[in-house]
Amino acid sequence: MRRILLFLLILETSFCFAQIGSLSPEILTKLKQSYAKDPRSKAATNAISNNIINDLSLNRSNVGKTDHFFKYKVSIKGISDQKSSGRCWMFTGLNVIRPKVIDKYKLAGFEFSQNYLFFWDQLEKANLFLEIMIQYAAKSLDDKTVDWAFKTPIGDGGVWNSLTNLIDKYGLVPKDVMRETKNSNNTRYLNDILATKLREDGLELRSLFDKKTDAKKIQDRKVEMLQDIYKILAYNLGEPPTEFTWRFEDKDNKLSETKTYTPMSFYKEMLTIQFDDYVMLMNDPSRAYYKLYEIEFDRNVMEGKNWKFINLPVEELKQYAKESIKNNEALYFSCDVGKQLNSEEGLLSVDNYDYESLYGIKFGMDKKQRIITYESGSTHGMALVGVDVDTNEKPIKWMIENSWGATSGHNGYLTATDEWFNEYMFRLVVLKKYVDQKTLEILKQTPIKLPPWDPMFSFDN
Repeated sequence: MRRILLFLLILETSFCFAQIGSLSPEILTKLKQSYAKDPRSKAATNAISNNIINDLSLNRSNVGKTDHFFKYKVSIKGISDQKSSGRCWMFTGLNVIRPKVIDKYKLAGFEFSQNYLFFWDQLEKANLFLEIMIQYAAKSLDDKTVDWAFKTPIGDGGVWNSLTNLIDKYGLVPKDVMRETKNSNNTRYLNDILATKLREDGLELRSLFDKKTDAKKIQDRKVEMLQDIYKILAYNLGEPPTEFTWRFEDKDNKLSETKTYTPMSFYKEMLTIQFDDYVMLMNDPSRAYYKLYEIEFDRNVMEGKNWKFINLPVEELKQYAKESIKNNEALYFSCDVGKQLNSEEGLLSVDNYDYESLYGIKFGMDKKQRIITYESGSTHGMALVGVDVDTNEKPIKWMIENSWGATSGHNGYLTATDEWFNEYMFRLVVLKKYVDQKTLEILKQTPIKLPPWDPMFSFDN
């Protein structure tokens, strides 16, 4: 009898523990009563269920309160359009450097070919993935790096160093020499096909390793796999030129002579910049400031550079940005563009949408909390090209050149309030000459390595 009672006691105790944390009838009743007692519930349900949330939460008192004028502005011409692709980083980087060509040759407008660089970006990313498969072949499939690689074998996203890796290796061509195609403008299906093939290839390389295949034979098989990737890319994007002829007409309708170029000779003639003259900066309050960080595998080229950055307080980034703009230098800039964007006004403001008043519920995470919970991160790259200041030269708002076409935002541009900049700006690339020497000394530190699946970098744009 005692054993039976003990068994029943254990069973009852286990049953009680099973109830902890579950939605019991009592808790459900409490939730229903809370909703029923709120005098706003019926009207709020009727309104919100029949309308778009941002239409109802739009803060009318903020509409029309911010103009699109700026005291300091970089000389720029023309708006680019990445269409339905994730190549914002590429468009942004090229938008930062193309004004130098426009000024040098007195052009009415100019664009480098994004499709040309995209071809090489995808081929290089495919090679990097296959190399990761080879290097980590001894690891199990649930190893964190192997798992991450199979989840994201390839994509069209990237950052500043992705662009510089490509240009340093493959050069540049004008947009007219290798125009966009249907599938460079719409990358979803190409990304899916490449990812499917690479995952298949990755498994085969791991199988060859398990069979103790000679390392050279594995590398030879990798090259054969890349032949298929090259064909897929060429079918979708066209084959990149190795040589081309080009001439231009300046803004005064004066025609230049026709010259023959390679992509590398064109790059060297058009631009005199050195990418080592730029420094990558970040404002990430989830980790220590005044430290150098490097994100493993945050690159596209096997022998290229990872994203390596100095983490700084936001006010210091703003000072460097302001000095750059005042000296007619655009900056690579990335942010969480989807947060508080009023696309009709072309305005990024923390006061655009009032969700708290709409729901009667408090939303209170700060920037650090949003980062560590995956609520916010760098989702989109654009060019920072203007700043407006008060009488004390303190920034009020910022001008951003987007790559969503001239009909998006305010004639293709966005205006961000300084408060929004504080909360949702993450990355800047600045010429070193606008950064103080004490900060540049941080580049001598041994970088703290961060994994590619870190919350801050899972967005990777």
